[in-house]
Amino acid sequence: MNGDHPAVDEPSEAPYLRLLARGAPAEEYERPVLRARADGAPVTRLAELERAKRLALRVRDELEGRRRREAELSALFATAGDLAGLRDLDAVLQAIVQRARSLLGTDVAYLTLNDPRAGDTYMRVTEGSVSARFQSLRLAMGAGLGGLVAQTAMPYVTESYFDDERFRHTHTIDSGVRDEGLVAILGVPLALGSGVIGVLFAADRRIRVFEREQIALLASLASLAAVAIDTANLLEETRSALDGLGAANDTIRTHSAVLERASEVHDRLTELVLRGGGVDDVAAAVAEVLSGTVEVTGTGTGGEPVPAALAAAVARSRADGHAVREGDTWTAAVTAGGELLGALVLRGHPGLDPVDQRTLERAAMVTALLLLARRTAGEAEQRFRGELLDDLLDAPHRDPRLLRERAGRLRADLDVPHVVLAARPADGATADRQRLWSAASHVAATRHGLAAARDGGTVLLLPLEDGVDASTTARRLAAQLGAAVHAEVTVGASTRVPAPAADPEAVAAGYAEAQRCVDALRVLGRGGEGAAAEDFGFLGLLLADSRDVGGFVRRTIGAVTDYDTRRGTDLVRTLDAYFASGMSPARTKDALHVHVNTVAQRLERVAQLLGSDWQHPERALELQLALRLHRLGGAG
Repeated sequence: MNGDHPAVDEPSEAPYLRLLARGAPAEEYERPVLRARADGAPVTRLAELERAKRLALRVRDELEGRRRREAELSALFATAGDLAGLRDLDAVLQAIVQRARSLLGTDVAYLTLNDPRAGDTYMRVTEGSVSARFQSLRLAMGAGLGGLVAQTAMPYVTESYFDDERFRHTHTIDSGVRDEGLVAILGVPLALGSGVIGVLFAADRRIRVFEREQIALLASLASLAAVAIDTANLLEETRSALDGLGAANDTIRTHSAVLERASEVHDRLTELVLRGGGVDDVAAAVAEVLSGTVEVTGTGTGGEPVPAALAAAVARSRADGHAVREGDTWTAAVTAGGELLGALVLRGHPGLDPVDQRTLERAAMVTALLLLARRTAGEAEQRFRGELLDDLLDAPHRDPRLLRERAGRLRADLDVPHVVLAARPADGATADRQRLWSAASHVAATRHGLAAARDGGTVLLLPLEDGVDASTTARRLAAQLGAAVHAEVTVGASTRVPAPAADPEAVAAGYAEAQRCVDALRVLGRGGEGAAAEDFGFLGLLLADSRDVGGFVRRTIGAVTDYDTRRGTDLVRTLDAYFASGMSPARTKDALHVHVNTVAQRLERVAQLLGSDWQHPERALELQLALRLHRLGGAG
């Protein structure tokens, strides 16, 4: 019998775990259900297998995505390593084109370069091509999809080349594309400074939609190709200068020193990337080499203020493609695939020679690669946190051991008390929901908790801090998220969940309670605030799943009952009689058979214990309900 055949008495997840363990293709995940149906398994068993199959496919897709992202980053780092030991430009360009074809999974990848002398563009490297005509194409400037990419310096993609009228078709190009059988084509510019020196393409022989991540990846490879060409050109220029100045020893030594310094800096930056260094390491290395102070700045998109002078310098650097100077400060924009990620700012350096300026610009390119890698890792961790919380809410019967293991990889401890919080933006706009999800994910990561997008808002599972109750947690979170998204955020909290791993069902119940608190805040006109059920007085008994009657009684009249216990007084009975007598001291003294002054003294003591507002209508209603529940509980 096949090892993936589901036994009647084994968990429904077992056959799919075996499929995941051996990396089975997606089509094999239908077999356990089909076999169980053929064996006459009951409907409940089939439904369990279907649910397990869907979850396993989700896990398989996520694993495939992670493997793909790891392969992409490895390819980028490997290409950076190739550049560090650049000897043969053709070999480096061929490796880049091969990696582009492999990572994007296309039929063909190729690279064209501009020929300024001939005034046209020619095919430099191809991978996967079968047409000799296509491999030897020379194109007029501005023609075809590549011409559109070169003119705009922006990536362009066409799902169906011959049906696309956005660019100028020519007989030569169309014939070559037709010979190669290409249909879908993606092209990204090889940019140096503000100019485009060529185009890197990935193409399929069928209609295909290229995703944003694939476009960004190809753009990163194109940036590395541009660096390789620029480095080779620099080497060639240096060699030519050395050949032309063979008799001028001083000039030769100067050029040799420049080349050695550029190579040393390039090797150092590449080594930083390969050994897992961060953007701060790059900044420190550049500061040491250029004898100044270097900082990595943001762009203001995250809400942080950016000085106007710095913002203008970043915009100039981004447009020009080079580091720009303002006084003794140099600024190099950090970009990737047309996206502005930040800037490298060198201070205290009034002058840079061309090699030093190029060093700062290359450091900005390396910083872009590191920021992209860090963002990819952060987005993956956010998804894992959301998926774990979704499983706790939707599938509470998970194996606690597996839940703890998954949480441990996220530095979360599901064996300590937590609180469940529901957060919703005031107007519920899509942009606000996205910003709220990002802000909530950041809070969850810093607090070692979990967060997931749900029901038009977010749900968070956070460990309770010592001495901080659910109500305080909700109020603080409402203020923190509201400041992050620049809009009102309403937060409801549940009572504590003792240990989510041991009692996953309490998480779902806590989320429902937190949602009811959010709805109550909105109905009461308290949008933008945070609260737990205990903040709503006797209304909290209706909002909370726990129906903590004893807790409500203690919060409401606990000071009075404790006083009676300690002193042997009759304040609780006096309160009961006072309300039963229509809040009349005269009728109260008749009901208790005491002097009216005694009633007045006792009520004065009640005011000291409960506060001067204890007779206000809303407070009085809560006190009467607490007294009634106290009596029903057998205490009076």
